[in-house]
Amino acid sequence: MEEIKWPDFEKVELRVGTITKAEDFPEAKKPAYKLWIDFGKFGVRKSSAQITKHYKKEDLIGRQVIGVINFPVKQIGNFMSECLTTGFADENNDIVLAVPEKTVPNGAKLF
Repeated sequence: MEEIKWPDFEKVELRVGTITKAEDFPEAKKPAYKLWIDFGKFGVRKSSAQITKHYKKEDLIGRQVIGVINFPVKQIGNFMSECLTTGFADENNDIVLAVPEKTVPNGAKLF
């Protein structure tokens, strides 16, 4: 593992947002959802998230997640992903969302 300095970490904009919309993403190579996430003053950003094993799209609406909002836009199939929704791989390599323990304002930065 490469060690980084504090200024490197400060460059990563890890922010909390609320999922406002979730759709199936059948064009993705691996099963995924298209998410629209409200990051408050940073706006609503789209994300492709491979979280179909643990989550139903209808249960994601209103849920807060942690995302990286300063990566370049990435085209995934016919969809432009504007942020990275974060999570952890479980024992089967399926993703479990990284979420705040309590509700915080959309756009709040992870420190």
